[in-house]
Amino acid sequence: MNTLNLILTIVQVLCGLAVIAVVMLQSGKSAGLSGAIAGGADTFLSKNKAKTLDAKLAKMTKWVAILWIIITLVLSLI
Repeated sequence: MNTLNLILTIVQVLCGLAVIAVVMLQSGKSAGLSGAIAGGADTFLSKNKAKTLDAKLAKMTKWVAILWIIITLVLSLI
């Protein structure tokens, strides 16, 4: 049981670091003044939004965070 606890704790720390890294890699939602000026082009380019790096990072953030929560709950039950 002690070995399982150690392994899950290591995986939890790695997942936490992965969540931090993925969130830091995402671009900000507000683009400042340039975003206000070029807002029309943003809707035109948003057709391929699912294929962008930010969309992939957002999806990865969601799944890694869910994994981190599940591991945290399992560790609390052990």
